[in-house]
Amino acid sequence: MNGAEVLDIGRDAIWLTLQLCAPILIVGLVVGVAIGLFQALTQIQEATLIYAPKIVAIFISLLIFLPFMGALMSGFMRHIAARIAAL
Repeated sequence: MNGAEVLDIGRDAIWLTLQLCAPILIVGLVVGVAIGLFQALTQIQEATLIYAPKIVAIFISLLIFLPFMGALMSGFMRHIAARIAAL
């Protein structure tokens, strides 16, 4: 295995990490902005108000996106196993 193949696998792994994290991070961002906007509009400045909705939203999004994340990781593992078998 040469350096180009190692860099290719590393690039694929970083791209997979971004694909796995993006849905959860986007949900957390949207919920955080919505709660922040709600706090700004109503002038409720409770610091702990943002945590409970964010935790619930991220947990629900994990349940929804878990099959997608598993399929991505399974495909990546098959790709890596095929490369190892080709050696």
